[in-house]
Amino acid sequence: MAVDNPPLRRVEDGLGTGLPQRAGRERPSKGGEFWWWVFMRISGMVLLVLAVGHVLIMHVFDEGVDRVNFSFVALRWQQPFWRTWDWLMLSLALLHGVNGLRMVILDYVRRPGARIATTWFFYIVGAAMFALGTVVVFSFDPCRWPGTVGISC
Repeated sequence: MAVDNPPLRRVEDGLGTGLPQRAGRERPSKGGEFWWWVFMRISGMVLLVLAVGHVLIMHVFDEGVDRVNFSFVALRWQQPFWRTWDWLMLSLALLHGVNGLRMVILDYVRRPGARIATTWFFYIVGAAMFALGTVVVFSFDPCRWPGTVGISC
């Protein structure tokens, strides 16, 4: 005895894209996934401001990329504002990227063991990169390097 399946009815979205009404990832319900969803949106906007500001300040304004060398970075990092700017950009980029990788893994890795192993691999790599970046940003001392011009030690 054959079972008749009703034909699938496509409900178009209001944008005229031809996609079904619920195409893409939906906003998760309240809980941990919801807060990661919110974080991705907010961190993306903050990263946009930080990264565009970084490119403009470092590579466009004044003499552009020609002025960027060790002495320039050493002078810049004498001010807590620039160290905080760079650390915040590093931190948000790593968290945003690792969470994005987690979402890709949830979408495409089907076996639970492989999903857990891959997710933890990226967690560990992200944590190590965060730790190394934080150490570099906050323990950088230009006086320990020869040839630094214009640095007061």
